[in-house]
Amino acid sequence: MREVYGEVPHRLLRKRVRDIASGTEGELMAVVNENVGSVAFERWVELAYIRLPSGREITTAVDNVEAVAGQ
Repeated sequence: MREVYGEVPHRLLRKRVRDIASGTEGELMAVVNENVGSVAFERWVELAYIRLPSGREITTAVDNVEAVAGQ
């Protein structure tokens, strides 16, 4: 299994965003190409890391990220 994680550029980095899957809003901190599979089966996805107002970070699929209106 390859252990190559990479940060991916995104136009909404450091902007206020919404995770459309949960409705949660926060600041997009990073988008990372990450292996969410196993040793036997690699599955690479782009995960978005969103920092909530509480300081806690959540992850979601990058396709679930949208800009908050007016930002």
